Amino acid sequence: MAKKIPLFERLAGSVTAATGSPWAFAIAFLTILVWAITGPIFHFSDTWQLVINTGTTIITFLMVFIIQKTQNKDSKSIQLKLNELIAATKPASNRLIDVESLSEEELNILHNFYTKLAASTKQNLDLKHSHSIEEAMENTADKIKLSRK
Repeated sequence: MAKKIPLFERLAGSVTAATGSPWAFAIAFLTILVWAITGPIFHFSDTWQLVINTGTTIITFLMVFIIQKTQNKDSKSIQLKLNELIAATKPASNRLIDVESLSEEELNILHNFYTKLAASTKQNLDLKHSHSIEEAMENTADKIKLSRK
């Protein structure tokens, strides 16, 4: 049975997808172009300016909430994926699971630690080399064997 997605979540996803499309940009551009062309017809009146100002203000106000909802969902899903990777990797520290709930000061302490670690890595390793595809395939095969036990 398919899970029912809340109305606002469906709306936010649809609006975000639609407004991020080339068609949305074209419509917005054409709207501004028509508005600019009609300027001389309306003698660049206050009402003519108020129309575009009001329209863009309303759209911007509403889009802030839609974009924030979408970003919150994306951020949470990325955090969950990262938590899964940390939890599933033996050498990784489980202390970093749910790191987003730490205070700004605690995050800065961790950031400084990893900055120092990165600097040390740059001095000691050639960054042009990474894990091989073969190594990744071996890791995947090991995971499959473990999951079948």
